[in-house]
Amino acid sequence: MEENKLQRNPESRVIIKIGELRLEGILSMPKGVNSVVLFAHGSGSSRFSPRNNYVAQVLQRADLGTLLFDLLTEDEDRIYENRFNIHLLAQRLLGATQWVKRHSEAKGTRIGYFGASTGAAAALQAAAEIGPDIGAVVSRGGRPDLAEPYLSRVRSPTLLIVGEKDEVVIKLNQEAFRAIRAGKDLAIVPGATHLFEEAGTLEKVAQLATNWFMKYLEGTAVHPY
Repeated sequence: MEENKLQRNPESRVIIKIGELRLEGILSMPKGVNSVVLFAHGSGSSRFSPRNNYVAQVLQRADLGTLLFDLLTEDEDRIYENRFNIHLLAQRLLGATQWVKRHSEAKGTRIGYFGASTGAAAALQAAAEIGPDIGAVVSRGGRPDLAEPYLSRVRSPTLLIVGEKDEVVIKLNQEAFRAIRAGKDLAIVPGATHLFEEAGTLEKVAQLATNWFMKYLEGTAVHPY
């Protein structure tokens, strides 16, 4: 993971207000940005996830905005069951989406979702509930099966990325892939396990995600990586 070679765009620490709730986030909006990708992290992770931050930096290099934020408060995260409450996580993502639409820097931008592990299920449920306003969804090592009742309602072009050695999750993604009726693709990264810790595998995830978001959010040819 060549994080030291990536130049981070200017970012803002933000507080996402959802009713009485306050969630902490990191917003990066490159100059002239037209699209922003919201990150939904997996169980036990946070806005500081090194993997999601790496992917976010690659997206920023392609002039895409990013928002990394905590789906749960610190107190909520201490309750283990909350980490697998997909409905709760999806509602938080929906709230953050509305916040982005109102935020001065992001107002009028196209919106995409990047979800990892359980966050991918939350992203797919939220995309199904919002509809075509979510321009694209990418799942990394995701559990889309946890959003099974919503998969047939997803209308956003969806890319499922799984590691070649993550055999159980591959099967779950294959089943989810058949249920999704929107434009879709399933990418299996050679040599990768669930966390994409092997050399070059996370870089491949970032490349695939960038290409997908550039195609469906920006409507351009594949962006150089």
